Amino acid sequence: MITTNEISNRQLEIIEISGKILIEKGIKGLTTKTVAAKMNFSESAIYRHFKSKEEILIALLLLLKQNMRIRLAAEIKSEKTASDNFKAVFASQFNYFKRNPHFVVAVLSDGLIDESTEIKAVILQLMQNKMQILSQILEQGKQSNEFTKEISTEDLLPIILGSFRFQMLKWKLSNFQYDISIEGNKTIDNLLILIQNK
Repeated sequence: MITTNEISNRQLEIIEISGKILIEKGIKGLTTKTVAAKMNFSESAIYRHFKSKEEILIALLLLLKQNMRIRLAAEIKSEKTASDNFKAVFASQFNYFKRNPHFVVAVLSDGLIDESTEIKAVILQLMQNKMQILSQILEQGKQSNEFTKEISTEDLLPIILGSFRFQMLKWKLSNFQYDISIEGNKTIDNLLILIQNK
């Protein structure tokens, strides 16, 4: 499997073009042929950098995973409250996806998870990374008595991540017509009201 350390500048360019095609045509519209046409390359030139559409998608998801791990870890500060860390992590996600909506198309595309075992593995890693970061914040909030202890962290995670995913899916289905940062942060504020100690 390709790793982010091995990605060349030309491969990054191919990934960016693939992202634009994902937004315009969806997952079914992304082929090595459409990427080649968009770049004014021959299809064989694409194959020098990626063996298949699947390999392009894996590289795209690995870039997202690496970016998310570094970016979200940087948002968590020990001197901040758990509520502030919770807000900061999600604000970072909404702002990032607003600038890079093709990642939303990739992750939420019907059938993508069934494309291959490698793609499934990377999506699972993305979920695990997010769950690990959120668990850390939720545990911080419980220890500081900010968050309710009546619901386990394990049970809170699907509620929070399900709300996030629903908001992203709604945005995708609207063809990115509204400001996801504004709407998304409203959802996060409401989730905080639900999980904070009264």
